[in-house]
Amino acid sequence: MTELPPLSALRAFEAAARHMSFTRAADDLGMTQAAVSYQIKLLEEKLGFPLFMRKPRKIELTAKGHQLSGRLICAFSDLRNAVDSVREQSESVLTISCNTTFAMQWLAARLSSFEQRHPKLMVRIVPYDTSEVPQFLDSDIAVTACHPAPNDWVQHDIVSVHFTPMLSPALLKDKPALKTPADLLSLPLIGPHDPWWALWFAEAGMPDTDLSHLTSSRMGSQALEGNRALAGQGVGILTPFFYRQHLDAGLLIQPFEQVTEITEQSWALAYPQSSSSNPRIRQFRSWLADELKNDGVELG
Repeated sequence: MTELPPLSALRAFEAAARHMSFTRAADDLGMTQAAVSYQIKLLEEKLGFPLFMRKPRKIELTAKGHQLSGRLICAFSDLRNAVDSVREQSESVLTISCNTTFAMQWLAARLSSFEQRHPKLMVRIVPYDTSEVPQFLDSDIAVTACHPAPNDWVQHDIVSVHFTPMLSPALLKDKPALKTPADLLSLPLIGPHDPWWALWFAEAGMPDTDLSHLTSSRMGSQALEGNRALAGQGVGILTPFFYRQHLDAGLLIQPFEQVTEITEQSWALAYPQSSSSNPRIRQFRSWLADELKNDGVELG
């Protein structure tokens, strides 16, 4: 395979041939005229034939220079168009790698207000479960849970990890009222092997509660376990922040006031430090802060 001449030399020749001027090519490329002349001389040496005839106050392409310039001008035009197309698409799409629960229980229901505020910006959500790692490198922004962002990313805490048992009122039909945490053991627990259950029972004064004998179906997402609770299939260990509307509407009940919190863990907004001034990220961060404020939450 033939080795290509240096790209810088080809680029200088393409600009000079397009403008038919070393001076205008230098202005186009942000170089000096001497640098353009040197790059073209280097290219001619690599190719073994002249590309320009230098005349007083003007240049003319040689036959081979004319042949090469036509192909190169088309090639560089294609490159510019390709780069412009990718850049335009990138500037009009905001890709968010988002924890599934946050995406389903909070973000999706509010995205219309962001779209109304920024109608030219399309949002693409790539959900991930807690057992998966967010696609940090393939996203503009990540909403993380259980996975810290890379060291060179900015992170804003949204809400800490907190949880408590919740269930559908239908599950208690024709059953005694729940008076103590121990009464929960008479009902089916959704995901009883989830460590949140052990932490909640321990804080409720039942540190030795053994749930290992119970059949467990882990859904991989709090949002899916919440759907099971809403369907009356059992008691879920859920985060009140994501189920305020369901609690207010009476679709779920929280039988006990106790809410266990893991203060060192949170859902968080994260993005690369180098992208802090990116308009798309600034717009989303500002919108998210406003929406959270409506819920009584400050973006960290």
